[in-house]
Amino acid sequence: MPLKISRVMAVTTYHIRIKKSYATAIIKDLQKLDALELLPDAGFEVPEWQKKEVRKRIRELKKNPAKAISWEEADKKIKQLAK
Repeated sequence: MPLKISRVMAVTTYHIRIKKSYATAIIKDLQKLDALELLPDAGFEVPEWQKKEVRKRIRELKKNPAKAISWEEADKKIKQLAK
Protein backbone atom coordinates (compact mmCIF):
# COMPACT_ATOMS: atom_id res chain seq x y z
CA MET A 1 0.00 0.00 0.00
CA PRO A 2 1.47 3.42 -0.98
CA LEU A 3 2.36 5.82 1.79
CA LYS A 4 0.50 9.13 1.75
CA ILE A 5 2.34 12.12 3.12
CA SER A 6 0.45 15.31 3.86
CA ARG A 7 2.39 18.52 4.05
CA VAL A 8 1.36 22.03 4.88
CA MET A 9 3.27 24.40 2.67
CA ALA A 10 4.08 27.85 3.93
CA VAL A 11 3.19 30.76 1.70
CA THR A 12 6.29 32.57 0.54
CA THR A 13 6.19 36.13 -0.68
CA TYR A 14 8.94 37.37 -2.96
CA HIS A 15 9.60 41.02 -3.67
CA ILE A 16 11.11 41.43 -7.11
CA ARG A 17 12.08 44.34 -9.29
CA ILE A 18 11.21 44.03 -12.98
CA LYS A 19 12.27 46.52 -15.63
CA LYS A 20 9.24 48.50 -16.76
CA SER A 21 9.72 47.46 -20.37
CA TYR A 22 9.13 43.81 -19.40
CA ALA A 23 6.73 44.09 -16.47
CA THR A 24 3.39 44.09 -18.29
CA ALA A 25 4.23 41.12 -20.50
CA ILE A 26 5.63 39.10 -17.59
CA ILE A 27 2.60 39.77 -15.40
CA LYS A 28 0.20 38.81 -18.20
CA ASP A 29 2.13 35.58 -18.85
CA LEU A 30 2.12 34.69 -15.16
CA GLN A 31 -1.63 35.33 -14.96
CA LYS A 32 -2.22 33.02 -17.95
CA LEU A 33 -0.25 30.30 -16.17
CA ASP A 34 -2.30 30.91 -13.00
CA ALA A 35 1.05 31.47 -11.29
CA LEU A 36 0.28 34.93 -10.04
CA GLU A 37 -2.27 36.19 -7.58
CA LEU A 38 -3.14 39.85 -7.75
CA LEU A 39 -4.16 41.03 -4.32
CA PRO A 40 -6.56 43.85 -3.66
CA ASP A 41 -5.28 46.86 -1.75
CA ALA A 42 -4.44 44.56 1.21
CA GLY A 43 -4.46 47.49 3.61
CA PHE A 44 -1.16 49.04 2.54
CA GLU A 45 -2.50 52.54 2.29
CA VAL A 46 -0.09 55.41 2.81
CA PRO A 47 -1.18 57.43 5.85
CA GLU A 48 -2.35 60.98 5.18
CA TRP A 49 0.41 62.49 7.36
CA GLN A 50 3.04 60.87 5.09
CA LYS A 51 1.33 62.17 1.96
CA LYS A 52 1.30 65.68 3.47
CA GLU A 53 5.00 65.40 4.33
CA VAL A 54 5.87 64.34 0.78
CA ARG A 55 3.87 67.24 -0.69
CA LYS A 56 5.64 69.64 1.71
CA ARG A 57 9.07 68.32 0.73
CA ILE A 58 8.26 68.58 -2.98
CA ARG A 59 7.21 72.23 -2.49
CA GLU A 60 10.46 72.91 -0.60
CA LEU A 61 12.49 71.24 -3.33
CA LYS A 62 10.80 73.30 -6.04
CA LYS A 63 11.64 76.48 -4.11
CA ASN A 64 15.28 75.50 -3.68
CA PRO A 65 16.35 72.78 -6.16
CA ALA A 66 20.03 73.35 -5.30
CA LYS A 67 19.42 71.54 -2.00
CA ALA A 68 18.68 68.30 -3.83
CA ILE A 69 21.32 65.55 -3.70
CA SER A 70 21.84 62.53 -5.92
CA TRP A 71 20.70 59.06 -4.91
CA GLU A 72 24.35 57.99 -4.65
CA GLU A 73 25.09 60.80 -2.19
CA ALA A 74 21.96 60.03 -0.15
CA ASP A 75 22.82 56.33 -0.09
CA LYS A 76 26.34 57.14 1.12
CA LYS A 77 24.97 59.34 3.94
CA ILE A 78 22.48 56.65 5.00
CA LYS A 79 25.21 54.03 5.12
CA GLN A 80 27.39 56.33 7.23
CA LEU A 81 24.53 56.85 9.68
CA ALA A 82 23.99 53.10 9.94
CA LYS A 83 27.55 52.49 11.16
